Amino acid sequence: MNNYSNNPIYTVSEFSNAIKKIVEYNFQHIRIKGEISSPSFPSSGHVYFNLKDAKGNLSAVIWKNTSIGMKIKPEEGLEVVCSGRISTFSGHSKYQIIVEKIELEGVGALLKLIEERKKKLTLEGLFDKKFKKP
Repeated sequence: MNNYSNNPIYTVSEFSNAIKKIVEYNFQHIRIKGEISSPSFPSSGHVYFNLKDAKGNLSAVIWKNTSIGMKIKPEEGLEVVCSGRISTFSGHSKYQIIVEKIELEGVGALLKLIEERKKKLTLEGLFDKKFKKP
């Protein structure tokens, strides 16, 4: 039987801060591959979504200042590689990736993005013959 009486006692905040330091020190620069799920774009300008694969789910956030210059915007079902750093949100004992860059993963993802953009531009009438030059 273990005797825990000699172990230090932490407050919840102390323990959360200790975990935060460990996680953020060890994962300062990381790339994670997954599928974008449940993207949301609140009025704050930040972007929130989940990165998932067959067995896991990771919260992700793109801060407003970073999202403005991103070439790829998070879209449901898009296969991507997110680069950034891992942080914790100690108020809820959660960890997340703070995304600084998104890259498409694989040819299928790129083709999907092209097709969706083509549909959008077609609906806007940008492929109408009246805009063609001889």
